[in-house]
Amino acid sequence: MRILHTSDWHLGRSLHRVSLREAQAAYLDHLVATVREYAVDVVLVAGDVYDRAVPPLFAVELFDDALHRLAAAGVPTVMISGNHDSARRLGVGAGLIGQAGIHLRTDPARCATPVLIPDAHGDVAFYGLPYLEPALVKDVFKTERAGHEAVLTAAMDRVRADLAERPDATRSVVLAHAFVAGGEPSDSERDITVGGVAAVPAGVFGGVDYVALGHLHGCQTVAERVRYSGSPLAYSFSEVHHRKTMWLIDLDATGAIAAERIDCPVPRPLARLRGRLDALLDDPALDRHAHSWIEATLTDPVRPAEPMARLVERFPHTLSLVLEPDRAPDDPHTSYAERLRGRDDQSIAEDFVAHVRGGYGTDEQERTVLRSAFDHVRVDDTVREVNR
Repeated sequence: MRILHTSDWHLGRSLHRVSLREAQAAYLDHLVATVREYAVDVVLVAGDVYDRAVPPLFAVELFDDALHRLAAAGVPTVMISGNHDSARRLGVGAGLIGQAGIHLRTDPARCATPVLIPDAHGDVAFYGLPYLEPALVKDVFKTERAGHEAVLTAAMDRVRADLAERPDATRSVVLAHAFVAGGEPSDSERDITVGGVAAVPAGVFGGVDYVALGHLHGCQTVAERVRYSGSPLAYSFSEVHHRKTMWLIDLDATGAIAAERIDCPVPRPLARLRGRLDALLDDPALDRHAHSWIEATLTDPVRPAEPMARLVERFPHTLSLVLEPDRAPDDPHTSYAERLRGRDDQSIAEDFVAHVRGGYGTDEQERTVLRSAFDHVRVDDTVREVNR
C-alpha cells in the first residue's frame, strides 16, 4: 500500500502579515497532483489542518476544494485534528464525509476504531489519535496523571488491544499529533507542554507498523517507523533551513516500510541576514537574496535612521527587522527582552521571585505551585480556543 503522509497545513496562516493564501492553494494543487502521479492509495493528514479554531473563509474553501478533489480521485484520506484546530468544528459531518472516503478522526474516545483499507495483502488499520490535551481527556482514558505521555500511552493501549483482536495479517498505521522525544522543534509550533514534560518517548507508539506524526514543522525521522512529515510551507524564519516535503511510504505485505521524500513547492526562499546596516546594504554576496523573504537582524550599536525603508530598497521582500546592538551582556543598556531571550516562563518567574526577595529563591513547593499555575493557563487557553 502506498501512503502519502502530510501534516500541519495551517490553512489561513500568514508569514509576518504576508498572506500565504496562494502558496497554500499551490501546495494543495501539488498534493493532488502527487497523489495521481505516484498512484497513492491513501493520504494521511496528521493534524493542524487549520491555523486556528475559527479559520477565515478562504481557508475553509481551500480545505473543501481539496477534499472534493481527493474524493473525486477515489483516494481515501484519513485526517486528525491538531492543537490548532477546533476538533468539534473539524469533525462536523464526519459520518457523512466518511461515505465519500474522507475519514475525519477528531474524537479521542474513538481512537481505537480504525479506518480499514484493504489492499492485495489484506487490511491496513489506520488509527487516528487527534491532539490529546491531557487535562481535557484524562477522564476519557481514566489516567491518574494529566500528562501527554500518560494519555498517549492510554490511547495506544486501546489501539494495541483492538489490533490484537484482528487477523494476524492486519497491518497498522497510527496518526498522532504530539511532540515526540528526538524531534527538532521550530519557532512556529504552539507550545503543547503540560505538566513540565516537553516530549513523550517514541516507545509509546510501539507495536504498530508506521506512525505518521504531526506538530513539528520540520520533516524528520524519529525512528524508522516514527516520522514527522513537517509543514508543507515555512511559517517562521526558524525554518530557513528546512526542506519542505511529504513522506511517500510503501507498506509491504509484512509491514515493512520504504520511505521517500517528495518536495513541496517553495513560493519564495527565506533568508536570515545579520550585521550592521551599511554592511548588509553594500555586500555584493547578498545579491542572491534579492527575491527572498528576509529577516534582518541589525547589530549597529545605535539604531540607524529609517532602517526598514533602506533595507526594502535593496531587499524588497524584507518582512522582519530585529535590533540586537553589539553590547556586552552586563551593559546597562541591554534590553529586558534580550536578557529574557531563550528562557521559559517558569525560569523567568522563579528569577522574579528571587529578585523581589533580595536573592532568596523558590523552594520545591513554590516551584510546583508556579508550574501548576502555568499549566492551568495553558489549559484555559486551549479550552477558550475550542469553545470560540
